[in-house]
Amino acid sequence: MTRPISGARASSPRNRTRWNRRRRERGDAGSAPVELAVVVPLLVMLLLFVVLCGRLVSAQLDLDAAAHGAARAASIARTPAAAEAAARRTALDTLAARGVTCRQPQVTVDTGGLRPGGVVTVTVACTVPLADLTLLGVPGSRTASATATSPMDRWRSVALGFRNSDVRGASR
Repeated sequence: MTRPISGARASSPRNRTRWNRRRRERGDAGSAPVELAVVVPLLVMLLLFVVLCGRLVSAQLDLDAAAHGAARAASIARTPAAAEAAARRTALDTLAARGVTCRQPQVTVDTGGLRPGGVVTVTVACTVPLADLTLLGVPGSRTASATATSPMDRWRSVALGFRNSDVRGASR
């Protein structure tokens, strides 16, 4: 066991040299915990930032899929009212199936009258919660949206409300 150098002995050049040699032999002993204490919070912040980016990208991809499916469902419908209902139902079902944690999803449908050769455009928007990532200091939520357009078949027929009398007579 080494004793601390104190008093008159500490000021002698021989003792100072010995003390400096011991200090050099120890080198960086004890610096690893300090480095770890500095690096760990930075790594945690980086990990939370990656989680934040992943959540936003995942929500955007899910909204894109919901908008695409809704536009396709609306383009198949025969009436504007049925197109809007099909688009809303498909978008909400897609978001629910993918487990998206959206608050207040909004579906906007532009059917353009469902004319042959036209397009149907659907926009799906929702608010993605970020409040559980409080260590990053990000705002509580972010609004994301996606828009998809689906063409109408040029040769499709539009439902005009006519009934086929031959079908009724054939079923008798």
